[in-house]
Amino acid sequence: MKQQREEFVRLARQADANIAELCRRFCISRKTGYKWLNREDLDDRTRRPHSSPGRTPAAIEER
Repeated sequence: MKQQREEFVRLARQADANIAELCRRFCISRKTGYKWLNREDLDDRTRRPHSSPGRTPAAIEER
């Protein structure tokens, strides 16, 4: 997957790049394409939330 992102970004940064066409070619949404272009790194990222404010506190779970 990372190789796909790297190739997309390499092609999209060319002067004559058509982002919409590249997104269709790589079967990704334009939103995803622009997200990849704006990232510093292209590593996979977890979808796990940083926090869970609605989670039951550990003390209550233990009871």
